Amino acid sequence: MKKLSTFARVRQLEGWRTVAFSAALLERMLPNYALFKEVTGFDDEGVCKNCLSLLWESVRSPKSKINFSVQLEKVECVTPDTADYDTFGVYPAIDATIALAAAIGLVLKQDLQGAVVVSKLSQGSVEAYLLASGVDEEDIKGHPLMVFEVELQNAMLDLLEKDGSPLSTCDELKALALEEGISNIGLEINPEA
Repeated sequence: MKKLSTFARVRQLEGWRTVAFSAALLERMLPNYALFKEVTGFDDEGVCKNCLSLLWESVRSPKSKINFSVQLEKVECVTPDTADYDTFGVYPAIDATIALAAAIGLVLKQDLQGAVVVSKLSQGSVEAYLLASGVDEEDIKGHPLMVFEVELQNAMLDLLEKDGSPLSTCDELKALALEEGISNIGLEINPEA
């Protein structure tokens, strides 16, 4: 039997697992946004980091009353525009906010394939970064950053396919996402950012 692709495995996730998977990937995408903010002086007033915390809370405490429609509006307002910046960092920052919006769409049940969107955006950020760094297109799949990204997503999926509780699974997923201390494009993660 042929093993399913990463994206096919993500499509099979349901319920809280889709949000937890997305939040775990966002733990590795938002540091790119944080660096963009630092370099450009862009200020999101903590919107994205707060929203990620609320996503985790929605999985850990499903009865929490969180207005994700308002959170989605806030994320849309702090999504940078490529026309305003001439730095590569705007692209992974935009990927992070679009992924955050997709994860919120999952919670709001607006897009049940939002986890696939987040998965593709995370891998796409790695690909764009490698291309911008001068890596040949045919070498991207085998590049250590891309190999690590795919392996990590599959390790997260392995964890989610077990019958763990949302609480313990979230803790394990977050730890797995942060274990290497790097963002999806290889930036060192600053826990304070």
